[in-house]
Amino acid sequence: MNRIDRHFTALRKTGKKAFVAYITAGDHSLDVTASLVREFEKSGVDAVELGVPFSDPLADGAVNQSAADRALRSGTSLAGILRTVEKLRREGAQIPLILFTYFNPIHRYGLKRFVTDAAKAGVDGVLYLDLPPEESGECLDLMESAGLHAIHLVSPTTPDARLARIVRRARGFIYYVSREGVTGMQSKLQGGIAANVARIRRCTKLPLVIGFGISTPAQVKSAASFADGCVVGSVIVKRIGELQGKPGLARQVAALVRRLAAPLKTIS
Repeated sequence: MNRIDRHFTALRKTGKKAFVAYITAGDHSLDVTASLVREFEKSGVDAVELGVPFSDPLADGAVNQSAADRALRSGTSLAGILRTVEKLRREGAQIPLILFTYFNPIHRYGLKRFVTDAAKAGVDGVLYLDLPPEESGECLDLMESAGLHAIHLVSPTTPDARLARIVRRARGFIYYVSREGVTGMQSKLQGGIAANVARIRRCTKLPLVIGFGISTPAQVKSAASFADGCVVGSVIVKRIGELQGKPGLARQVAALVRRLAAPLKTIS
């Protein structure tokens, strides 16, 4: 069983919600990325999204764009990210790991080669930000054959017909984008979440997580009350940027993550 499925099944049995942390792979260095994943697993994070840095990240806000730039300047590559995942698995890491990527780096790497290498390294899922479902058939077929889950985005403006098409090939969980626009911290969650979550649930039994803009413990609690969990990214990435070059970076970021995830321990 894919680690994503196994983890969400266990959470559902105990009535708990998932906390998914996003970081940009290679921000500062891939060694720092590995240290963060280790600390997150010890801190009770349920899954980690590893952002693959790209030079034109159109769906990302300023914080994540800056992180991608730092990662690219540090020499981060897709091959290096896969080697880092493989190293973490050799060390015994069992936390689900999902690549959050634009399709260009995959196309350049070679789709078939990427799917083979990602599965071999121990990647559990891939979220393609800019691969339309209408053009994803070959990619999804290859991923299913390799045991990789394709995580799909659904937005507040996704029409019902397109939603039905998206969830048919989705695996692992559905990522509901809580607002229109790019990633980034916000002072409050956008309205309409409950209605859109209910609309999605009518189409699929997959777990549903909410992301984009969630940046405080109160927002974590609110978002997870509607869904099976939430994704927090920009506030974590911002803290990583603030701690560049300082000792104890991974431990300090993990402390922030524990504070953000704390409300989920009381939600059922």
